Amino acid sequence: MKIGIDAISYYVPNHYLPIEALAEARNIEYAKLNKGLGLTSMSFPDIDEDAASMGANAVLDLFQRETLNPSDVGRIYLGTESALDSAKPTATYILDLVEKELATDFGPRSLKNVDAVDMTFACIGAVDALENACLYLKQNPDKKAIIVASDLAKYHLGSTGEYTQGAGAVALLISKNPAIISLGSEIGVATKGERDFFKPRRTHTKSSVLMQAAELLGIQLNEEEAKNKLRDAKGFWGGNTMIRSYVEEPVFDGQYSNTAYVGRIKEALEDFQSKVNLNPALDWDRVVMHLPYAFQGRRMLVNFYLDWMKRDGRWDEVVEAVGCEQPKDKEGSKNWVKTFSKSDYYKAYVNKALAPAERASGLIGNMYTASIFMGLLSTLCDAAEKGKDIEGTCIGFMGYGSGSKAKVFQGHVQNGWSKVAHLNLFDRLDQRTPVDFSTYENWHNECLTIPILPKKNAFVLEGLRTVENQEFFRDYKRQ
Repeated sequence: MKIGIDAISYYVPNHYLPIEALAEARNIEYAKLNKGLGLTSMSFPDIDEDAASMGANAVLDLFQRETLNPSDVGRIYLGTESALDSAKPTATYILDLVEKELATDFGPRSLKNVDAVDMTFACIGAVDALENACLYLKQNPDKKAIIVASDLAKYHLGSTGEYTQGAGAVALLISKNPAIISLGSEIGVATKGERDFFKPRRTHTKSSVLMQAAELLGIQLNEEEAKNKLRDAKGFWGGNTMIRSYVEEPVFDGQYSNTAYVGRIKEALEDFQSKVNLNPALDWDRVVMHLPYAFQGRRMLVNFYLDWMKRDGRWDEVVEAVGCEQPKDKEGSKNWVKTFSKSDYYKAYVNKALAPAERASGLIGNMYTASIFMGLLSTLCDAAEKGKDIEGTCIGFMGYGSGSKAKVFQGHVQNGWSKVAHLNLFDRLDQRTPVDFSTYENWHNECLTIPILPKKNAFVLEGLRTVENQEFFRDYKRQ
């Protein structure tokens, strides 16, 4: 029995920041970001959009586009690292919004027997959700499952991660006899506890916050004075001496994260190849990876590609492409690999296997958990747009999540794959509205009070409740 991806839908905010505007404001050479990293534009959510609204928009589109009967769906699994609550799953917000919208055709509570849960492991959470959905389908072949990946990648202003930001959601329908991708049952996995990227709960003493607030007012307080003022304070300043906060911007080390990414992929590939005898360079027609930025894959896979060709006795082709054998010394070898990465030989591989997934990434940015699946959609839409018949071809998947874990698996394109053309991915991305840098920066600093695009014809955040025992519960509406 074949199990895999039967349909795909997505949601991306309808505005973007041109990377050229960011480069100018940050005094970065545009070519470094565009030609070097493959970046063209950055997606970010409006002030009335979040992981729940974006995810719900993608899931509702999936229901409507595929005319799904809610009774056929047994699971809605959300992969995200932009969860809205430490207890209430963001998936339940999505389920509730979609269920209410389906009530006209299917009555109230049409999704009451659907299991919903969040899965969080940095950027690989949705891959974990996909694996679990496939296992569910094996036990319940007459059911369907929905995987939704919804995320916001937000970094501190001026940081090295700022230009990789992105946002959006991708929803996948998982079923038997899938129309788009039949997934193999073997998965290579590698996990190691790392500190390459994390979003901690920050803690601050109230006395230190009071001292800083007083300084803004021109008043000097030492710590003892601040503590004395707080001793009998009421309300916000009373009780607990600590303030705990959460922000979307992560603590990260880019070079360390890249090393962890390479290390986990190497280990996961070894695990996968111990179960499936193949050479990724020769047997995978397309490669879909988690892309923190568009050209991450082509940069990272150079050394992997060289190992693959050497293993299968194709090293002579590599040497011919460079014009000489690889030097033994470290610096010479490094320059030789760089030369190979710019060769027509390697570029041909990149253009065939990797570039199709890079197209959407360069236009959207890092979508965290949704990145790998947007890469798949980009790959399929690229083939449809160019009139290529890719039925039967093998796609290799390499997912990564900081912290850290990698998973490697593969799937074969089925005869209904070309229906993704109706999503008009690249046309819709071209039709988005550009915003200026000032608007983007005001959004980032949470200074905007009016949505950038007030009318969206989509689910949007309406507000946070203030009544007792409901404080900060999120309300949404469909425009």
